[in-house]
Amino acid sequence: MKKIVASAKTIEDAVQNGLAQLQVAKDRVNITVLEQPSKGLFGLIGVKEAKVELELIPDPAGEAERFVLEVARTMGLTVSIKRQETREGLLLELSGGDDLGMMIGRRGQTLDALQYLTNIVANKYSDSHFRLVLDAENFRERRRKTLEELSDRLANRVIRSRKEVVLEPMSPQERKIIHSQLQSHPRVKTFSKGDEPHRRVVIAIRS
Repeated sequence: MKKIVASAKTIEDAVQNGLAQLQVAKDRVNITVLEQPSKGLFGLIGVKEAKVELELIPDPAGEAERFVLEVARTMGLTVSIKRQETREGLLLELSGGDDLGMMIGRRGQTLDALQYLTNIVANKYSDSHFRLVLDAENFRERRRKTLEELSDRLANRVIRSRKEVVLEPMSPQERKIIHSQLQSHPRVKTFSKGDEPHRRVVIAIRS
């Protein structure tokens, strides 16, 4: 954790000097008074300034952003990140050039892996569970629509053939999209089988 020592004639001024150096608000630091100010002999000789230590309190989202930017830099990519609060957690939306597809990967597998690691990093600096969602060029929404359309097509195939369909292994988030899309379907049902990371959704005729 970053620490600095600042001094001034008063404790409050010393704290303000430290905050200015760190460029943060007072609620982002822990403050320890190292030395009280004193005026010295007759208020003239040996004046001693106040000295304080400011320890920066880590910001989970900030640490997560730094991690993602470092990963991108290692991959030779330049990206920008925009934060947005959502029901699923804090969304970090990545944007950049045409090469951003490298961070998404096949069917979002690289993005999912990076999201997993980013959550680990963020929670190292959080006292409570911190949930981050990582997205790039609106991939999550595009993937959701693709899976919903796939669900409907496969449901119709199951109805016609009267045979269940087993989908490819998916992440828990993607399986949830399939289940949600077909949960109210009058003629088919869904369930999952197998163990992670090879767990699959099955679409079958309702009995």
